[in-house]
Amino acid sequence: MTPVALFAGVATGLVLGIFGSGGSIIAVPALLYLLHLGPKEAIAMSLGIVAVTATISAIDHWRHGNVNVRVSAVFGLFGVIGTYGGARLGVLTPATVQLVLFALVMYAAAWKMLSKQKAAPSVIEPPPDEAIFGRRMLHIAGHGIVVGLLTGLVGVGGGFLIVPALVILSGIAIRQAIGTSLAIVAAKSYAGFAGYLGAVPIDYALMGSFTAVTVISSLIGTRLARRVRGDLLKRGFAWFLVIVASYILFKSVLGSAS
Repeated sequence: MTPVALFAGVATGLVLGIFGSGGSIIAVPALLYLLHLGPKEAIAMSLGIVAVTATISAIDHWRHGNVNVRVSAVFGLFGVIGTYGGARLGVLTPATVQLVLFALVMYAAAWKMLSKQKAAPSVIEPPPDEAIFGRRMLHIAGHGIVVGLLTGLVGVGGGFLIVPALVILSGIAIRQAIGTSLAIVAAKSYAGFAGYLGAVPIDYALMGSFTAVTVISSLIGTRLARRVRGDLLKRGFAWFLVIVASYILFKSVLGSAS
């Protein structure tokens, strides 16, 4: 690996560890432009890299109590179904349409994260009954399928959609949303990688070396995230979405016009 590609691997892991998402946003361009892989190879290998890295980071978060197993199981199960279908559908969809749509969804997610929430009530409310919790899980399952489809279409882990969805739908704290997101991203990335197997060639040696660098830096990123206040992490994540979405729109619109 070249020094620039090595830096990209480190950046991929740090972003995944800190925000619970965004790894493929860095990995795909790195594989495409720095290591000169074809687009389909870059997308497939990125999913494999993120799958392994997110798995190890999620285990680390779980050890510190930052993974909601019940939510990750529901979101992950339906997300896997959606991701596999989205990966197969992605072969037929124009790249510009994919990227513009995804960038718009990211803007919407960032807006939700930056919007001021109503102050929490001073009186502690009783926990929701099973009917309310069941409806909430139905919403989470539905979002799992939708986010999975978008994930498969574009070939990224989708954590930047999962984190705000978890915060908004399930009401869990941002730190736990990040840990839970990593578990979901891992499951969905495996499904997406499986969707590309047999359709594109995979350089497993290159993927393995990139993954090793990404895993180490993701563990460092996880520890950095614990030192940052939750509200700052939430705002930082939202602005990260805005930056990435703007970059995607800029590249996709200019690339289609040229």
